[in-house]
Amino acid sequence: MTDELAADAARPTPSSPRPRRAVLLSLFGGFAVFAYVLDQLTKLWVTSTMVEGERIPVLPPLLHWYFIRNSGAAFSIGENVTWVFSIIMAGVAVAILLQVRRLGSAWWSLALGLLLGGALGNLTDRLFREPSFGMGHVVDFIQLPNFAIFNIADSAVVSAVAIICILTIRGIAPDGTRLGNAHKDKPDHE
Repeated sequence: MTDELAADAARPTPSSPRPRRAVLLSLFGGFAVFAYVLDQLTKLWVTSTMVEGERIPVLPPLLHWYFIRNSGAAFSIGENVTWVFSIIMAGVAVAILLQVRRLGSAWWSLALGLLLGGALGNLTDRLFREPSFGMGHVVDFIQLPNFAIFNIADSAVVSAVAIICILTIRGIAPDGTRLGNAHKDKPDHE
């Protein structure tokens, strides 16, 4: 009996996917919450300490805080269809949440978490800021030379898209497997 216990103890045990899945979900949720909360706190700071149209030099001429409200998308495109952006952002959030169950890569968890946090940050503005529900204007305040004025949510979305592009180019699927492999048994745990 003692020999059987010793043999069982010496046998390697396969790693359980449950702890890894919990880590990936925590990573996803952590980055989503981080991006969302940082975005909302910075917008609260801007709206409570600046007046719309105010411009404050931070690192001139590279960086200024410039408080505007944007009813459109990047570069103020689509200013007359704010409600469409609200629907698109809600759809993006739902699509991301549907992908979460497939996560098998830390990098995809990071990217989708940032994407969700950014989408929800701007969606919150669209839903709850003036002039009305679903038609709210997004608070933007980060100004770089010769570029659109943006916010933390926009930065999170752009960072997420960059990571997703790199992962796609490298052939890494959200479940961590390499795309194009006939044997999808070896996930890429990068």
